[in-house]
Amino acid sequence: MWRNLASNVLTLMIVALVMAFGGLTWAQRQYEAVGPLNDAICFQVTPGSNMRRVASSLSDKGAIANATIYRLGADYSEKANDLKAGSFLIQEGASMAQIVDEITGDGVSTCGTEVIYRISVNSKTVRVRELDASTQEFEITAEFDPAADERPVSYVSALDDVATRYRVVIAEGVTSWQVVDAIRAFDLFEGEVADVPAEGTLAPDGYEVRLGQDRAEFLNSMVAIQSIRLTEAWENRAEDAPVDTPEEALILASIIEKETSVPDERGVVASVFANRLRQGIRLQTDPTVIYGITRGEGVLGRGIRQSELRRETPWNTYVISGLPPTPIANPGLASIQAALDPDDTDYIFFVADGTGGHAFAVTLAEHNANVAQWRKIEAERVNQ
Repeated sequence: MWRNLASNVLTLMIVALVMAFGGLTWAQRQYEAVGPLNDAICFQVTPGSNMRRVASSLSDKGAIANATIYRLGADYSEKANDLKAGSFLIQEGASMAQIVDEITGDGVSTCGTEVIYRISVNSKTVRVRELDASTQEFEITAEFDPAADERPVSYVSALDDVATRYRVVIAEGVTSWQVVDAIRAFDLFEGEVADVPAEGTLAPDGYEVRLGQDRAEFLNSMVAIQSIRLTEAWENRAEDAPVDTPEEALILASIIEKETSVPDERGVVASVFANRLRQGIRLQTDPTVIYGITRGEGVLGRGIRQSELRRETPWNTYVISGLPPTPIANPGLASIQAALDPDDTDYIFFVADGTGGHAFAVTLAEHNANVAQWRKIEAERVNQ
């Protein structure tokens, strides 16, 4: 009798284990299966939330088929305590596993409101935009000059939303004074800036920032990144690089940056300056004249006068030989690399060609012909 009972109990235990294993396998398949969402949604996780409330909300929105399996899966993967506040794009058909990964990752919101603070050579602007989850395209809700315009309602609302993302975009070729002037006007920052960083030492790029970030801290991070970029580019420089020190490389890169905004031209423009430096020819570049006038504090806003081309300043390369004493702007990585590894050409001259690029020449006769063509284009534009 006891033998039969033990046999039956053992059989029941085996059946239970098989059923449990089958249940776990089924639950795992459900957790990793394609989800029920027919369209992408922007899902917000509020501060202080937990996985139980998130599971309930996802279920209400039709993003998951089973809140219990969702919670168990998050617990089993040891991600239940990694929940991040923010707005997250949940794609059409996302599995429960994918949703958990999305909202427990690096915490960077992937949809919702984004505020972009843009610093360019000629302006500083703030743009508020919203990601439409269904089309995955941004809609601009506000754009304004923070130094001249009132703050739009959508911008004020964005500042009050804990899920709002903030990004500062700094264009290549801006001066350090322009960067400091702009971040002083951007009210997402806090703190004072004691001194304008040395010209050329700020890395142009797009930066994810946080509301209330310290201005000096932000500038220091830009300086650190530019230093790393310059060091790495210097270590990988060409054997015949036309400069002798990293500091000279930064100066030359800033001139290249101001002379062309066409990516494919940087190496060619660099070759012109390299050839001039090697042959002892003055660089004769207008941006250095302008910097001698403005010291980088804003834009000139007019043409250069003949008297200014002849005026001696430390930066006027029509008057001085070689490189000026400091950079004239903050160059991007591509211009730094071009300064340290120019294209191999015989070009000595270049002038605008009317398309946004330049016409290059080896001889003065070729250059004069290019200049005449450019003046013809300018005259035609004036008469239009």
